Amino acid sequence: YENRDGTPLPMLIRKSDGGFNYATTDLAAIRHRVQMASSDGGEQADRVLYVTDAGQSQHFEMVFKAAKLAKFVPENASLEHVPFGLVQGEDGKKFATRSGDTVKLKDLLNEAIRIAAEDLQSRPENKDTPPETINRVASIVGIGAVKYADLSMNRESNYRFSYERMLSLNGNTAPYMLYAYARICGIIRKASGQEDTSEIVWPEAAEIIITHEAELGLIRNLVKLPDILNEVERDLYPNKMCDFLFETSQKFNKFYESCSVNNAETPEIKASRLSLCSATAGTIRLLMSLLGIQVVERL
Repeated sequence: YENRDGTPLPMLIRKSDGGFNYATTDLAAIRHRVQMASSDGGEQADRVLYVTDAGQSQHFEMVFKAAKLAKFVPENASLEHVPFGLVQGEDGKKFATRSGDTVKLKDLLNEAIRIAAEDLQSRPENKDTPPETINRVASIVGIGAVKYADLSMNRESNYRFSYERMLSLNGNTAPYMLYAYARICGIIRKASGQEDTSEIVWPEAAEIIITHEAELGLIRNLVKLPDILNEVERDLYPNKMCDFLFETSQKFNKFYESCSVNNAETPEIKASRLSLCSATAGTIRLLMSLLGIQVVERL
């Protein structure tokens, strides 16, 4: 390893004054996590992920190599650095307050919740909704929007933080996916006579009857789920789940525009289409849960 001027770049384990540094504690942690026996307090991990900003890449590359040279890492163990880019303001500069201070996560989330609450309160259909319901949903939408905006980007890329974009009902955003899920719940309620129930009862799975190309397109998309999850587990890019969610919602929209559920040609076809609705809702619910985002049945 070299410095920018071409001189050797050592990795210090112990400084001349006897002090220790990050490399020291990182090596000790590796030994504890993958080498030490569980009877001695070791964790016996077979995969360790280090999620930090991309600027730490060389540090971890050196630490991992040193750990292997020291024989701290068994052959069945994997050490992986998972780098992420920077969050920037809308002007492309460092994300900070007007005074130049670091933005606190608490303040960022509270502002997202406030904007979501104002939007919900401004909708005519919510004029009789209790304030506590508005606040609960606004919290889900606001916090979910921030999480989704972060996870929907390639983790190694820098991205510009924008409340307007992340809280938009259009495009690959949390509010869009939350409304898509609530819409599917509404379709199932109407088609199964549950419009006045507080909690939806999901219809029993039925035999799938394909009568339209849009049904086939949705099915082909839904069956990709195991492969998507395997990819994310292997490559550690959660934005692939967000891309799949958005694609699923678009396929569902085409299906619903082309294939009536409530007025299906036969009871068997109606049951089939309700099953596709349930499968799509389950897929959205699962992936949003994996992203750490709650869903709501009414929005």
